[in-house]
Amino acid sequence: MRIRTTAAVAVACGAAALTCAAVPAGSSGQSALTAVTAKAKQPYALAVTFSKVKVAGGKSAVSVGTDAIVHLSYSFALTATDVDVSAPDFYVGLDLYRGSAAKPANDLYGDQPATCDVTSSESSSDKVVTGMKCTGKVDIYPRSDLHNADAGAKWHGVAWAIAYNGQNQQEPADVSKIGTAELTGQSSPTVRRLSKLTADATPEPVGKGRTLTVTGALTRANWDTHKYAGYTGQKVRLQFRKKGTSAYTTLKTVTTDSHGKLKATYKASADGYWRYSFAGTATTPAVSAAGDFVDVR
Repeated sequence: MRIRTTAAVAVACGAAALTCAAVPAGSSGQSALTAVTAKAKQPYALAVTFSKVKVAGGKSAVSVGTDAIVHLSYSFALTATDVDVSAPDFYVGLDLYRGSAAKPANDLYGDQPATCDVTSSESSSDKVVTGMKCTGKVDIYPRSDLHNADAGAKWHGVAWAIAYNGQNQQEPADVSKIGTAELTGQSSPTVRRLSKLTADATPEPVGKGRTLTVTGALTRANWDTHKYAGYTGQKVRLQFRKKGTSAYTTLKTVTTDSHGKLKATYKASADGYWRYSFAGTATTPAVSAAGDFVDVR
């Protein structure tokens, strides 16, 4: 588990519905979600509201492999009343969680808090209302953040804000002087296990009317072992695109074996490209192999 920045612990207060204190910098993500004991003081409710929350441009799903870090952009609007939004210890961000907000089964967060620009400011005799547009990224490290159980599950976003108001962020003297705000249950894309598909047609070249054998393999990221493994028992389409055309035609459907491997035969009639195509599942995205060109003589 990677280490959160001090600002990122705000999700502890958000996801736990204001039932936590500031968490020392250097705490792990899991520790940051642990509520304080009953005798501890509570943060106060910060006068901040959120709206127009969008994650990953509104995508319904994102694909993650075994090693590459995936950065999910997010944005939302924020309105703060009598909050010093320019203070160096005022932080804003968005985290993703699976399960309930109070007791998430897993959570994903950013290496840095959001960056916010003031869009409006209104002052009266008794209050100052500031509008802001905030953007940031949730950084997904598959080797430390994900397990196979996370694939295809329902995720939500929680927008959060925290004002330390001069309190020591590692060991606050008075937690009740720290303000927090949250908006849970926001729409979030599902996370899928990145898939790969190959195709190899032989022999090359081949005589017209002779049989071609097309082999391949369908694999997907395994977040528990951090390797790619065969996706077994899946329906995959064998497709052909004649030279000089742009569209593939499905010739037959093949099922992957216990190792995710594929094998099919078909009579060659014209020069063209052969490939396998997988429609995808709730946990694994669709993927098509690169076409393998075969010269027919």
